[in-house]
Amino acid sequence: MTQLSTPGEGAIDDTPSADPAADPPASRIGELLHAAVTAVGGVERPGQVAMAEAVASAVDSAEHLLVQAGTGTGKSLAYLVPALAHGDRVVVATATLALQRQLVERDLPRTVDALQPLLRRRPQFAMLKGRSNYLCLHRVHEGAPSDEGEGLFDPAVVLGGPSSKLGQDIVRLRDWADETETGDRDDLTPGVSDKAWAQMTVSSKECLGASRCPYGGECFAESARERAKLADVVVTNHALLAIDALEGAPVLPEHELLIVDEAHELVSRVTGIATAELTTGAVNRAVKRAAKLANEKAVDALQAAAENFHGLMEIAQPGRVEELPENIAYAVAAIREACRSVITSLGEVRDKGVTDEDAVRKQAMASVETVHETADRLLEGSLYDVVWIENNDRFGNGASSLRVAPLSVSGLLRENLYKERSVVLTSATLKLGGDFNGVGLSLGLGPEGRLPDERTSPAAASPPARLAAPGRDDVGESLEEATPPWRAMDVGSPFDYPKQGILYVARHLPPPGREPDRPAMLDELAELIQAAGGRTLGLFSSMRAAKAAAEALRERVPGEILLQGEDTLGELIRSFSASTESCLFGTLSLWQGVDVPGSACQLVVMDRIPFPRPDDPLMSARQKAVEEHGGNGFMAVAATHAALLMAQGAGRLIRAADDRGVVAVLDSRLATARYGGFFRSSMPDFWYTTDRNQVRRSLAAINAAAVPPRPIKAR
Repeated sequence: MTQLSTPGEGAIDDTPSADPAADPPASRIGELLHAAVTAVGGVERPGQVAMAEAVASAVDSAEHLLVQAGTGTGKSLAYLVPALAHGDRVVVATATLALQRQLVERDLPRTVDALQPLLRRRPQFAMLKGRSNYLCLHRVHEGAPSDEGEGLFDPAVVLGGPSSKLGQDIVRLRDWADETETGDRDDLTPGVSDKAWAQMTVSSKECLGASRCPYGGECFAESARERAKLADVVVTNHALLAIDALEGAPVLPEHELLIVDEAHELVSRVTGIATAELTTGAVNRAVKRAAKLANEKAVDALQAAAENFHGLMEIAQPGRVEELPENIAYAVAAIREACRSVITSLGEVRDKGVTDEDAVRKQAMASVETVHETADRLLEGSLYDVVWIENNDRFGNGASSLRVAPLSVSGLLRENLYKERSVVLTSATLKLGGDFNGVGLSLGLGPEGRLPDERTSPAAASPPARLAAPGRDDVGESLEEATPPWRAMDVGSPFDYPKQGILYVARHLPPPGREPDRPAMLDELAELIQAAGGRTLGLFSSMRAAKAAAEALRERVPGEILLQGEDTLGELIRSFSASTESCLFGTLSLWQGVDVPGSACQLVVMDRIPFPRPDDPLMSARQKAVEEHGGNGFMAVAATHAALLMAQGAGRLIRAADDRGVVAVLDSRLATARYGGFFRSSMPDFWYTTDRNQVRRSLAAINAAAVPPRPIKAR
């Protein structure tokens, strides 16, 4: 994959990308958009034009913009065209690899080709990811320090005859290192295991640095960063954006415009980056790495602290802790103090230039510092952090871990995302319950900073009453800085949802409880699938419920029922799209990651409203914080979380102009509960009914008129 477009035969043009005076005014956005849409074989849509003009206006006015653009709008071109026309560097951050590749391999090359004659310059573009996504040549050529001991590579592997799958992967990575131009893991086909890749890459903390590494001049990660510095458009991901914004060490080049696509996922990604975990495994790994170089007494103290912590966590009860229990606090403090001693000891190792010992020391220091930082944060007990004990069955050692996450990331985003650049946040689902304020608040954009939308009356644009008390954000965090000015707009969708789809709520079913076995719901689901002739995407609130439904219905309905986890997600989606009778059941990945236009998917079923678990420590803490500050915690947290998922799930149905089908929600609360209207107004504007007989007749008619399914893509 070519990561940087260039003006000539592979040469990089170091001259400025444009004369600002030559940049076209916003009035030319329509002309430029027409050229770009024509180049990709598309047709301009009113919503696409409106969005492109709004993005151009936001950049010119140094404002921030929230844009909801429904499926089929063509939002990628709607933000790329004004971004390229403006002339300054732009960063585009997406949540999925599929969209990153679509931008770099399809949308940007064709858009640049189309705009070059009109702009009288050829914008360049590049993709940039985190360091651990690229091969480390020092690891490849000098050998990787292994946490598995000397047995990781046996003589057969060293001699080129691998004796295990891990050895085969490592040998293949070494061979690939001599062939690849990018070193990007996503360019390796077929891929390798995470364990093998980990032996051939480094984190930013483990990296020796380009100036000190003997392979710095050839480094894949550094080359990617250099290409990004020369590019007009840098395509990255939410995770790297979060690291750049939150960790105080810039990894993205300076830019005037930031576009966040799939912005509905940004809060979750930033929360993930800002979450830390203290496990026995992490401490033991730090001990093993430090033992090679650090003072023996300091390492022994860390080992003893790790053993004490492990014993306590074996009997710890999972759940949120308002304050660390005294015995656990002492154990964490012992780990912190021992880490300080080890760090001091490692720092005293005499630096004799770049050697293998240097790499080992850097790796050890990174591990110990990470453990120290997490222990220190746990002991600090910030009011804006949530701490809980989590049962880690996945580690197989019977011990739980301590986790700490921010109570809210809205303040972090407000303080770090919107300074010195315009930010455009876009998605098909940003407007929940009929307005943008819930999502805007979670992204650090409070209602007090919202500007009236020029396309609506002031009354229509004014924000409704807030869910939390004035002067606080959605979880009670002080608004220390003024909310930046922002606008919001919904450019709609080209699809005629009331004519193309039906929203059916099974009002007659009893409300769901905690058990996955719901006989009446399964009977309803079986009848719907039979009426649709298969063609069903089943979205379940838990993997347990999806498995129960698959097992119960495989003998009751025609066609194959595919189940998430029984094959790779890509293979399952391909099988589902290729059949006219199959069903695909699964959980979270399917709610947001499936694009199946055509007759293969004509019925989308949700088993229940996907509220977060009542015992989810982070969600329950956020809900409680809102309530303590006078807000409606249920609506601000649980309902907003569920509404976002339902809007995404309902969006799986209509993916093209000739698609037809039904979204069926087998949870009567959507029709009977007071909050039902909030959820329904967050979903596409389908024709709404609770008439089960009408829906069966409609499904039968849609099935009879179905055409063969189209090729699809997994996102």
